[in-house]
Amino acid sequence: MQRNMIETVMGAVVLAGAAFFGYVAYKAADISTSQGYEISAEFGNVAGLSIGDDVILSGIKIGSVSGQSLDKDTYSALVMLSIEDGILLPDDSSARITASSLLGGNYLEIMPGFSDEMLGVGDVIYDTRDPVSLTDLLGKVVFSQGGDEN
Repeated sequence: MQRNMIETVMGAVVLAGAAFFGYVAYKAADISTSQGYEISAEFGNVAGLSIGDDVILSGIKIGSVSGQSLDKDTYSALVMLSIEDGILLPDDSSARITASSLLGGNYLEIMPGFSDEMLGVGDVIYDTRDPVSLTDLLGKVVFSQGGDEN
C-alpha cells in the first residue's frame, strides 16, 4: 500500500512539472490574439514568410503576418498584416521580407514613408521588395567564376 502511494505522488509531481513547463513555453512563445487593424502588402514572392511571423518597424515588433493569398489575376502574393492600434503608417511606406538569421526564419520589415496621409484598414502597400535567396546568390557566385581563365 505504501508503494502505491509513493507512485501516485510521484506521478502527480511529474504531471505538475509537465503542466508548469507547458505554461512557461506558452508564455515564452508570446502567443496572443493581436488587437489591431489589418493592412496588406503585395509581393512577387513570399518564400519563407509564414503566418504568425513578426512585422518589424525600426527593430520593434508592431504586428504579425495574419494571412497570405494569391491574386488570381496578377499572380502576385498578397500578405495580410495585423498592425497594433495606435501605430499609424504613412501611405508611401514600403515593405520587405528579411531573413532573421542564416539558419532561417523571416520577418516583414516596414520602412515608413514621409507622407502626411496614413494607411487605413484594408489599404495595400505596393512598394515591396521580395526576399533574397541565399542559394541563388551562392549559385551565381560559384558558376560565374569559371569564365575568366586568361
